[in-house]
Amino acid sequence: MVSARAEFADRGYDAATLRGIARRAEVDPALLHHYFNGKAGLFAEVVAIPLDTSAIVKSINDGPTAELGQRVVRTFLSVWESPDGRDRFVALIRSALSNEQAAAALREFLTRELLTKVAARSGVADAELRASLAASHLVGLAIVRYVVMIEPLVHASVDELISLVGPTLQNYLVP
Repeated sequence: MVSARAEFADRGYDAATLRGIARRAEVDPALLHHYFNGKAGLFAEVVAIPLDTSAIVKSINDGPTAELGQRVVRTFLSVWESPDGRDRFVALIRSALSNEQAAAALREFLTRELLTKVAARSGVADAELRASLAASHLVGLAIVRYVVMIEPLVHASVDELISLVGPTLQNYLVP
């Protein structure tokens, strides 16, 4: 899995090959076909998001409404800052740009599993729109910080990003 995750993160879904992944893992490519039924099955396993979204939503929603945006940013960055999370999500983001399966996985995770449930807390009619705006901001942040790696965003502290991005997400999620 580590080799596949690294290959998808480095090359994206379309450019990654089973042979390249097998070479990295030092295994026979036939094993990947056998156990994962091809590249699509392996990719689905690699980008499966092993997070307890109910616990994440609960931790985001627990606390003052006035700090909701900050908690969303803190939670998002804590996942990205973990080595396993970063590799998994870089692979997902890179692949989502060229592959509908990856785009759907990212879209479902951010909007349906997390942000719509958080935005619904405010009771507004346009919670899904607000959640998608928050998702666009977070995905943009992730692309620039972890994929394209533009300075000084790459080396900005998590606390600095929370203080700068939190108010914008607050505005999206809580009118």
